[in-house]
Amino acid sequence: MTTGGHNDASAPAAEPKKDPVRRGSNRQVVLVCLTALLTMGAATWAAVPLYRIFCQVTGFGGTPMRAEKAPDKAIDRTILVRFDANVAPGMPWTFEPAQRTIELKIGENALAFYKAHNNSSETVKGTASYNVSPDNAGAFFGKIECFCFTEQTLAPGESVDMPLSFFVDPSILEDRDASMIKEITLSYTFYPSAGSGAKAEVKPKEVRQGG
Repeated sequence: MTTGGHNDASAPAAEPKKDPVRRGSNRQVVLVCLTALLTMGAATWAAVPLYRIFCQVTGFGGTPMRAEKAPDKAIDRTILVRFDANVAPGMPWTFEPAQRTIELKIGENALAFYKAHNNSSETVKGTASYNVSPDNAGAFFGKIECFCFTEQTLAPGESVDMPLSFFVDPSILEDRDASMIKEITLSYTFYPSAGSGAKAEVKPKEVRQGG
């Protein structure tokens, strides 16, 4: 019962109306966040291969360039190339260069070999990382063929000779700093590939000398 114009307190309160504009705005925010997360994930996944390709094309960070062919003409000036080999702990291979050094003319195509032996009783797949020093030589060190371009597989007890075809680009003489380089060291480190039966035990920087 009501008196004096007062409303009955037992009457249900009116529900607030839903704002369709606000709901649409919330959906847009969610979609934007999901898109950003997917984009970041894709960029992270692609970062490693893209960085490696960038280094191979530019020689950045001492990474030798990948080349189609050697220059047409060599220059009558020589440079010494040293070869270094390493394996990561957990990689059951013996890995070493067949030759310690090669002296070649700048622009000349040279052929070198590395030797690898699987010391384990299992088939092991490996991938080689590589760099040259000094770093500024990377932009002028070209590799035409290399075992490091693809994954290598060795059966139990198997030994292989792995070829490397390379050259030092004559444009090195046009660089103010690199033109003074008399000696280049090419270094490889073999790591077990994922699912190969071997497993690296430590960080990539902690490697064992193989030769």
